[in-house]
Amino acid sequence: MTGAETIDFARESIWVLLMLAAPGMLTALVVGVAIGLLQALTQIQEMTLVFVPKILAIFLVLLIALPFAGAAMATYMDGVAERIAQP
Repeated sequence: MTGAETIDFARESIWVLLMLAAPGMLTALVVGVAIGLLQALTQIQEMTLVFVPKILAIFLVLLIALPFAGAAMATYMDGVAERIAQP
């Protein structure tokens, strides 16, 4: 494996990681900002109010994104297996 192939492999790995993590992270960001805005508007400063809606939203988004994540990981693994099988 040459240096260029190694860098390409690392870049592809990071890209797949970002695609898999993005739905959950963006959901946490949006729900956190929305709840923070709601707390600022209503002056309710309960620290635990953020956790339950955020966990439920992330769970639902990850459940919906699960087929996409599985397909992305399977495609990536096929590429890894191809690289291993090359002489």
